[in-house]
Amino acid sequence: MVKFSKQFEGQLVPEWKEAFVDYWQLKKDIKKIHLLDNTNNKGNNTSSTKKQKHISFASTFISSLGKKFSSFGQHQHREHHGAIQVHKKLASSASKGDMYETELLEQFADTDATKEFFECLDMQLNKVNQFYKAKEKEFLDRGESLKKQMEILIELKTALKKKRGKGASSQDSKEDESISCTISCEESIKDRTEQEQLEDNSTDEPETNEVPFADSPRSDEMGKSMRMKRVDSKLSTLSGGVYNCQGKNLRIKIPLTTPSRTISAVSYLIWDDLVNQSSKKIPEGSNRLHINKTKLHHAEKMIRGALIELYKGLGYLKTYRNLNMLAFIKILKKFDKVTGKQVLPIYLKVVESSYFNSSDKVMNLADEVEELFIKHFAGENRRKALKYLKIHQRKESHGVTFFIGLFTGCFIALLAGYVIMAHITGMYRPRPDTVYMETVYPVLSMFSLLFLHLFLYGCNIFMWKKARINYSFIFELAPTKELKHRDVFLICTTSMTAVVGVMFVHLSLITKGYSYSQVQAIPGLLLLIFLLLLVCPFNIFYRSSRYCFLRVIRNIILSPLYKVLMLDFFMADQLCSQVPLLRNLEFVACYYVTGSFKTQDYGYCMRAKHYRDLAYAVSFLPYYWRAMQCARRWFDEGQTSHLINLGKYVSAMLAAGAKVVYEKERSVGWLCLVVVVSSGATVYQLYWDFVKDWGLLQMNSKNPWLRNELMLHRKCIYYFSMGLNLVLRLAWFQTVLHSNFEHVDYRVTGLFLAALEVIRRGIWNFYRLENEHLNNAGKFRAVKTVPLPFEIDEED
Repeated sequence: MVKFSKQFEGQLVPEWKEAFVDYWQLKKDIKKIHLLDNTNNKGNNTSSTKKQKHISFASTFISSLGKKFSSFGQHQHREHHGAIQVHKKLASSASKGDMYETELLEQFADTDATKEFFECLDMQLNKVNQFYKAKEKEFLDRGESLKKQMEILIELKTALKKKRGKGASSQDSKEDESISCTISCEESIKDRTEQEQLEDNSTDEPETNEVPFADSPRSDEMGKSMRMKRVDSKLSTLSGGVYNCQGKNLRIKIPLTTPSRTISAVSYLIWDDLVNQSSKKIPEGSNRLHINKTKLHHAEKMIRGALIELYKGLGYLKTYRNLNMLAFIKILKKFDKVTGKQVLPIYLKVVESSYFNSSDKVMNLADEVEELFIKHFAGENRRKALKYLKIHQRKESHGVTFFIGLFTGCFIALLAGYVIMAHITGMYRPRPDTVYMETVYPVLSMFSLLFLHLFLYGCNIFMWKKARINYSFIFELAPTKELKHRDVFLICTTSMTAVVGVMFVHLSLITKGYSYSQVQAIPGLLLLIFLLLLVCPFNIFYRSSRYCFLRVIRNIILSPLYKVLMLDFFMADQLCSQVPLLRNLEFVACYYVTGSFKTQDYGYCMRAKHYRDLAYAVSFLPYYWRAMQCARRWFDEGQTSHLINLGKYVSAMLAAGAKVVYEKERSVGWLCLVVVVSSGATVYQLYWDFVKDWGLLQMNSKNPWLRNELMLHRKCIYYFSMGLNLVLRLAWFQTVLHSNFEHVDYRVTGLFLAALEVIRRGIWNFYRLENEHLNNAGKFRAVKTVPLPFEIDEED
């Protein structure tokens, strides 16, 4: 039978862990009481055995009668008063609610330890009530906002249907059915500029996480809303003006998530700055805008997503209440068992009547959200609505584990055969005939780096799950479609079995006397098959994950036109560690697309100037994409830290450029420049790794050189990871030293160094998400805050 503490830890909301009952501390206090009771009982038993010889039968009988009467009197007294009495005190502020304090009415074996236990228990009860009340208020406010948003959406959709029913024959209605709305032009640009300055000044105060439970969620939300207002004030007219529609002044705010919206928004800003700067007013020609069906569709999707997140948050709050109630019952049972007192009925009445257990506002709001979703987003189909609202985790199959073991064995056997055959033929030794190493080996090394990275990602998922890091929430992945660590391992083992098997067959054909021209198409066909599987439209081979990967790659390539999410810049960071893979991919594509594999002219892609320039550009592209993402995040959020992060990738591009020039020139001056620029970039990257991405090196931390909160129990793991990250960051010294393994081709050394960088990135991934999870936990952020489309002027 699983212990309750394990169940409690496995079912609690990870981001709210600090707000739950500290069940483990209460167990320590009970254990302390139990140890003191055992010590006192041993002492009493020893003294009683010494005195027992001198006590007569009569005195023993009389004393036993006295004990019976006294125990009867105590029993009667306990029925009226009990062993404890819990007092309710009014808090100093209304946000904290009622406070509870326990008074001991009977003498316990160790009064001090018992008093300490009840002080901790009262503190936990007060903490739970405060947090529940704060979160309840937050969700209720969110629910009221969504109800108003839904009313506006229904009103606009009704107006659009009426407009369509009239069958207007104007040119605008022929192009797109829309509602004509008038912009409110009373506010001048000067007034808006003053308002922006006031909002910027109000957001200059630093944000802190160390606040009371009752105030932290609301203060974080207020801080976030103020930051959003600052961004919206900077881009106040990007997604539409102030509409005066059916007697209401409202603004439609559609996020700039696509290139078309971003380009139109930036062009509007430039036009407003250049053309309308002298007038300081909105031009007369633009006093009519249209709320069309497309805008309403985007607004409906935003409200739908916000309702799903609100329902999820309400479900978390229900779990919070039920688990804490169960924790109080379990810990009071343990106390009664250890002390022999009847405390559970007395204290449990107080817990049951406390705010977190007696309030039914969350249940009522959940029912309202469910009815609203069923009516407007599920076509009165309750089963369809619950499919989106109550998301169930996908069950893992034992067949996946079986095939992982099967393909792992096949991969090891094929790899052993390939290595033995390559050793016999001497393919990996320095030799004048380098056709194999120039043409086939890049394909093998490319797949090796790719699936090594994917294997480490599977290890990351396993460790994140073990450490209770909510990676699916951080990456905004659908729980029913996300890849589990077993799925990732299955993809790696299956793919590498196929790759090594094809390479084994290819090498076998070469050793049997087939010419390179006859078998050279095999590696290209292997690469083509993998690319076709990646874009396959059929629902096979994890289609949702494949398409999610393609969407993320599209967002990265088109940076900064797409809004940057956590998954986007996380994947871009992975590409920064896969520059050798990208260069191999560029060479293999050139080799097969230009038809060089037919003539064995593998040097064509190195001689042609445009292909050579493209190869150099590939070395810069990941850093350029990441820098553009930083620029876009600064544009959206206005935080200077993104510009500082952009400088890190600019320094990496400068270091890469210096290495490229040094490979051409081979002079002492360029060597010195490479050392200086690369050293500066390495220091820059190490600082950002340790301080910003991992959140370590905090001087005032209780864990020296680390941070206060650690997900792993052993501190030595953090110190080892920091040292290993430092060593692997210095792998660029190989560019200067040109050290290679003896009797092995230099390309094998390059693959080994590239694999070390991939391993470094795999270690970096764990601590990066650990830090992100702790930031979410510090702000008690367990659900995504979806922006709402309609903003009503407060004056109305």
